[in-house]
Amino acid sequence: MKFSTIKRTLGFVQWLDRLGEKSIEFFREAGGISILFARTLYTTFTTRLRWSSCLDQMNRIGVTSLPLVFLTAIFSGMVLALQSAYQLRYLQAVQFTADLVALSITRELGPVLTAMVVAGRVGAGITAELGSMKVTEQIDALISLATDPVRYLVVPRFIASFFMLFILAIYADFIGILGGYMVGVFKLDISSTTYLKRTFDALVMKDIYTGLIKAFVFGIIIAVVGCYHGFKTEGGAEGVGRATTLSVVTALILIISFDCLFTALFYFMF
Repeated sequence: MKFSTIKRTLGFVQWLDRLGEKSIEFFREAGGISILFARTLYTTFTTRLRWSSCLDQMNRIGVTSLPLVFLTAIFSGMVLALQSAYQLRYLQAVQFTADLVALSITRELGPVLTAMVVAGRVGAGITAELGSMKVTEQIDALISLATDPVRYLVVPRFIASFFMLFILAIYADFIGILGGYMVGVFKLDISSTTYLKRTFDALVMKDIYTGLIKAFVFGIIIAVVGCYHGFKTEGGAEGVGRATTLSVVTALILIISFDCLFTALFYFMF
């Protein structure tokens, strides 16, 4: 057998080996996140909730995220209106900008952009906080004191993220439509009455509740992924940085994936 043939064969074997390692790592991560989600649901419905911790996490996750969500939503609505009007003017249909902004914000941009900015801000914070507790053995201390870390640490963040993403998505929908309204009325010379009428005529309940259902799911993803990578942190301060980065990347990928899945379910299968 020629040397070049042996070299190609060995290269292919090494490629298969790396592929196998990545596949095992992927299923290990997916299984770990799924198990933590199941444990969190079980603990939520079978134990007494710590409402003081839940309210504190709601403040951290929801209230402190309002300015960031406001800026993201209003500029997204304004940019969407400007870009839409640029194309619609060739069809003499600038008035349809209101329809397009309202549908795009409520169906997609409102919940998705909100989830992304919250994942980058809150998800990273959850992982860094729990990761620091893990590497300094505070979580091991909780276990030694017969305290369930899932009930003590995960459940309050899970409940807070679940409900606050829903509220933030409603807030983002309103602010995004407001941004489009500002552009439509003050830049595109669409009358206020016409813009509002077209907005309300374009929206139906399906457009609103599909976006809000996505927000619930995105809240679950942010909390569970952030807590999972926090619990799996090892290697000191450097490990906390790696876990935080991996948590944000994983959450963003899952948000986009589930957004695609729910869009297909709601608008092409039912």
